[in-house]
Amino acid sequence: MAAGTATGTIRHSLKNRRALNNSFTNIMATSVRTTKDIDISIRTMTPAATSIRKLIALLHLASPALPIGTFSYSQGLEGAVDAQLVHDAESAQAWIRSGLEHVFAINELPMLSIIFGNWEPGNFFEIERLNARFLASRESSELRQETEQMGWSLTQLALALRWHDEARQAALRSLTPVCLPTAFAYASGALGIDRESCVSAYCFSWVENQVTAALKSVPLGQTAGQKILFAMHLVVHRDAAHPRFS
Repeated sequence: MAAGTATGTIRHSLKNRRALNNSFTNIMATSVRTTKDIDISIRTMTPAATSIRKLIALLHLASPALPIGTFSYSQGLEGAVDAQLVHDAESAQAWIRSGLEHVFAINELPMLSIIFGNWEPGNFFEIERLNARFLASRESSELRQETEQMGWSLTQLALALRWHDEARQAALRSLTPVCLPTAFAYASGALGIDRESCVSAYCFSWVENQVTAALKSVPLGQTAGQKILFAMHLVVHRDAAHPRFS
């Protein structure tokens, strides 16, 4: 009885081991196919993307680690701190929300949305016109320099990574100077990100940078900064879903 049980156990163990080996082989094959598919898609940049790949692309573009120099600019927040207009968490949140609702959401976000819609059909002349219009809309030389510097940096990154096809790469390369909304719309379309997600990531990245600037210049604690960022979720969602011109 014991010998039979032992034999049965050995057979069962061998069966499980074979199943495990087969499962591992299937996983490895899937991994190779997935890696290959990702490599091809990065070169061809098809418009479609799965939800998880879109999320990864969004995290990439909205990351503070994206090497375009976003952290270098506070867009007037530091001046507001020096003038005592911003002096605590409440005034910092009011300042950031006001900038988002009354400046960012009525020019930069709708311009990003419109430019995004012109990259996919290849309306390069219109993109050039919109790019020039946005640059001309900057209220100061500092703001224009800011968008030009970040736009150039993102452009160099996108071209180095061969995002999008050759025709669109050539069109992006020809834009000198190039503003950040133009480059960001290009990168988003190349990575298969839809328009609303593109605008949302761009908007959240701006808010996050403002909160980071407030943490350093007011200064604020990390928890206070996260409360401001969380309070802006609904505002970002609203303005990203319905960008508007003044």
